[in-house]
Parts: sequence; C-alpha cells; structure tokens
Amino acid sequence: MIGEDPTRTPIHARDVQFRSYLRQDGLWDIEATLLDTKAYDQVAIERGALLAGTPIHHMHIRLSIDDSFTVREVQVAMPATPFGECQHTRAPLDLLVGSCVGSGWRKIIQEKMGGERGCTHLRELLAGMGTVAFQTVGRHRAHLRRQAGLPEPIQLTPRPPLGECLGWAFDGAPMQRYRPEFFGWRPPAAPVPSRD
Repeated sequence: MIGEDPTRTPIHARDVQFRSYLRQDGLWDIEATLLDTKAYDQVAIERGALLAGTPIHHMHIRLSIDDSFTVREVQVAMPATPFGECQHTRAPLDLLVGSCVGSGWRKIIQEKMGGERGCTHLRELLAGMGTVAFQTVGRHRAHLRRQAGLPEPIQLTPRPPLGECLGWAFDGAPMQRYRPEFFGWRPPAAPVPSRD
C-alpha cells in the first residue's frame, strides 16, 4: 500500500472483491462484489438521508461456468442501488448464459447488456470476472496435475496473459525463464486486404 498521509480527508471508497469456488457438481462459481460508500452523510436523490458508510452501490454477481468456460448460470443481488429502476438491469445478465468467458468476453458483455439495457457497475464486475475465471480454472487444473505427478501439457499456441503485459512480454526475462518455448515469438501478421 502507498504510505498513509494524515493530511488527507477520506471522501469515497469503492471496494471490489472477487472470489472463486469449485462446486461439488464440477461447475466453477466466480463471484464479484462491488460496494461504494461515502465518508460523509449525504442526501441521495431517491433514498433520502444516507449516513456516512451507508452503501450507495452494493452489488453481487455469481457466474457459474463449466470446464470449457461456458456460462451455465448467472445470479445477481443488488441490496443497494441509487434508483429502484436499477433492479431491472438484472434481466440482461440471463442473456450471458451459453456465452464463453474467453476471447471477446468484453464484447459479449457489451452486446448483451451494454448501454441503457444494463448497468455500468455490473459490466465492470463482469469484465474482471473473466480474468478471475482464467486464474481459477487453469491454475487449479495445474495444481491438481502437479499433485498427481503429471507433466504440464504442451501448449501449441500462446494463451493470455502471454504477450498481454510487461511481465509476460515475449522478449522478457520471465518468458525466457518460465515459458522458453514462447520466448521471441511474434503473432502472425494480419493478411493485407487486396485492392481488387
């Protein structure tokens, strides 16, 4: 954490938390919670007087996915929202059932519940849940393989986050140390469209 500064006055807190679980039926639950609070008393447009620390936004999402990262169930709870109408943003989440959490996940979220159909905060949570899903399923599978004494599978193509951040840069030292088969790799160039 960056050092505390006693000369600063707290104003707003947004707490976002992600958790993941392996269910007995073999599905994976990826859960996200968002909580917004102010450090001072305020008057909300529809809810009236809110004491400091009272949630402005308090939202939970649970995505249940299978081993292929296909969304099987979505549940949402919103104990605190600015407007009663915000509760209607639950319905578009059902449209995610059958979608794949993978490449294009953010685009799927936007298509299914973008703009006025959905909620900005729920979309933000869903985007982060994709990363948590990959950290959960892949890492747990690798953990189980190691426990069983099985070798790591050979990946023929790079998978995120390879090449997606400085720590996993294709020319970087971590790549050379831990994934040498991808060290120096470059994605194929996109074909140039003909001008015919």
